[in-house]
Amino acid sequence: MNNDILQLSPREVWKHFYRLTQIPRPSGHEEKIREFIAGFGRNLGLESMVDEVGNVIIRKPAAPGMENRKGVILQGHLDMVPQKNLGKRHDFATDPVEPLLDGDWVRANGTTLGADNGMGVAAAMAVLESTALLHGPLEALFTSNEESGMTGAFGFKPGLLKGDILMNLDSEDEGELFIGCAGGSNGTMTFSCRNHALPGEWRGFMIEVTGLKGGHSGLDIHLGRGNANKIMNRILYHGHLHHGLLLASVNGGSLRNAIPRESFAHVALPGLKAQEFLDSLTVIVAAIKEELSAVEPTLKIEAVAASVPGSVIEEGIFVRFLRALYACPNGVMRMSNTMAGLVETSNNLAIVQSGNGVMSIEMLLRSSVDSARNDLESMIRSIFDLAGADSMFDGRYPGWKPDHASPILNIMQGVYHEKFKQIPEIRAVHAGLECGILGSAYPHWEMISFGPTIRYPHSPDEKVSIPSVGKFWDFLVETLRNIPVK
Repeated sequence: MNNDILQLSPREVWKHFYRLTQIPRPSGHEEKIREFIAGFGRNLGLESMVDEVGNVIIRKPAAPGMENRKGVILQGHLDMVPQKNLGKRHDFATDPVEPLLDGDWVRANGTTLGADNGMGVAAAMAVLESTALLHGPLEALFTSNEESGMTGAFGFKPGLLKGDILMNLDSEDEGELFIGCAGGSNGTMTFSCRNHALPGEWRGFMIEVTGLKGGHSGLDIHLGRGNANKIMNRILYHGHLHHGLLLASVNGGSLRNAIPRESFAHVALPGLKAQEFLDSLTVIVAAIKEELSAVEPTLKIEAVAASVPGSVIEEGIFVRFLRALYACPNGVMRMSNTMAGLVETSNNLAIVQSGNGVMSIEMLLRSSVDSARNDLESMIRSIFDLAGADSMFDGRYPGWKPDHASPILNIMQGVYHEKFKQIPEIRAVHAGLECGILGSAYPHWEMISFGPTIRYPHSPDEKVSIPSVGKFWDFLVETLRNIPVK
């Protein structure tokens, strides 16, 4: 294990981040990290509690002379996205992350790093632990299961917190202050399917789509990266239409909020058509690689000889599935009219799986405009209704509407300029920050989001900029010194 990050500055932040990397905390398996954070607060002699949905709250009194300042809530989430490279042996439920130094960056050894949102949690821990910082009354809110449904934020009850200003420490571009985010919903489409045995002579193959970059389905959706499920469906559609390919099973993607990097399909081809398919696949693969060459240089598509499937999905259902998936929108649907360069509405066709008599498709829709999200839901529902699938949309969460007149925004702009002689950029983000959900329960809050620079979150390429962590920490410390009186 490489623990050189313990020597990085600011040490008070990096030491906590390193401790977080050693505690398994994938979404849905947060027992250990929840116990650790609650114990951390109690060991400091601070009021600490766990609510009924697994959020941890820690309260710290104001520093002497700062009791009359507005109360601040430092907020981050406990869980991380579990993604690893193909062939990497790692169990996120039991194994620690292996952080590595890479120039001015920290990354992990073949897995997601957990800087999203480990850096924000580590900074909040450093504030709670310090006896030297100047700050008013503080509360730290560590939410559960943010990455796979925001259930901690959804279940958080009004009246538990006393503060006036929420500082969300979950943004990923140092030097930018975020004052708005997208809302979203989960879409799940299912086909009931029947399998039957294959008559005559057939050959079996595993089709594998690997080597894609993936990434965050909100922050990276505008980059035009390949979607493994869309690529696989394109190949299956061609194989069936021209060569009689039939499907035994498919498995692509693993998380709604991660652009799918890999897909695998077990298929059968008529013996006399198999070589013809392989020859045509060479042409199709070359075309796809050419289309994506600028953004996906390591894309790999192969058809590997495999056993002949014992059964395949009934052809009529398979065809409806292929056509619906082909027609389903993926990627950016519309750019914002009010903030330049911001994605307004998008869809991530995240997970495609078969098994136990069903074929399922899971996606994450995002939009900063609720009516546009609703319209996209109707578009997708119409496609799958026509194909005979069952459609369900749930887990809807609100966006966070920007407030350019926010007093805390004005204060933090001034602090940043005074500290770094630069004007911070004011942004909204096409991702589901918890501010929109939490703010609906505490409508009096002023809210702002900021953090260090993190690249490629939700993928094994995730990394955090070392210099940006220092600036993020200095900015947080100076901002707490300048919180206004009540």
